[in-house]
Amino acid sequence: MALGITADRAKAESAAIAGRLPPLLIAAERIAATVIQGVHGRRRVGSGDVFWQHRPYYPGDELRQLDWRQSAKSDKIYLREMEWSAAQTVFLWSDLSPSMDYASRNDLPTKAERAMVLLLALSSVLSRAGERVAVIGDPEPPISGRAVAERLADRLQHQAQALRSKPETPGEERSLPPYVLLPSHAHAVLIGDFFSPIPQFRALIERFAARDVRGHLLQVLDPAEVAMPFLGRVKFRGLEREGEILMSRVETVREAYLAKLDAHREEMRHLAQHAGWSFSTHTTDAAGAPALLALYQWLAADKRFRR
Repeated sequence: MALGITADRAKAESAAIAGRLPPLLIAAERIAATVIQGVHGRRRVGSGDVFWQHRPYYPGDELRQLDWRQSAKSDKIYLREMEWSAAQTVFLWSDLSPSMDYASRNDLPTKAERAMVLLLALSSVLSRAGERVAVIGDPEPPISGRAVAERLADRLQHQAQALRSKPETPGEERSLPPYVLLPSHAHAVLIGDFFSPIPQFRALIERFAARDVRGHLLQVLDPAEVAMPFLGRVKFRGLEREGEILMSRVETVREAYLAKLDAHREEMRHLAQHAGWSFSTHTTDAAGAPALLALYQWLAADKRFRR
């Protein structure tokens, strides 16, 4: 009987996920379009065969890049800079565990919805910049070109359905990326609420860093999780079988809760920095474009990503 209930619930959740995808894709494209207006494609110096611009010669520059024709037109020596043409692969992951299915108000998206929107929007921006993208844990190879967001959305849907229908095993951690070997020197962007214990994060980041994978952690939280605005008698129910707790005066623990949240975030930030990663936060009541722009700018500023 329990198996039947589990199967029915999995089907219902899968249908709900599938039903949310079209509006999520629309939201992702709107955010991507906003960010694209603020950046100018790749336009990065590198080993390509497409001319980008001239710049003055500086001591130490390679003489083979000198443009004698352009230099003859003035009293300065100019070099030809070519646009970087080698596509990079960015591996993306969004937390699809039950803890992400939370929104404190009806007018707010759930954490899972916002995380998926940001992931799909980032994939669209990266694809238009000529990069390849892939979902961590997905067997399909990296993709690029048109309709990347739609194709990744389909992969995420299958991944979420598999996650919800699979029986949970003791000790299994569904709020972190699966253990997979990414290519050395790759880039990864992980999006989730990141409420798992710090030792699990340390093991995760060290595992990626051991292969010289550079990454970014984007923590997505509901504003109620950040401010703890509740008053009086409140019952809290865990979304991942943590049980329930009834508090008669929840405001008495607000200060301790906020201090623990700040400490957790600071440890996350320290772990990321130590491994050469970065860490940022986003709440679901804020606009998605600034968070996406920060992710893209972080990738564009990474010297390894530009070579």
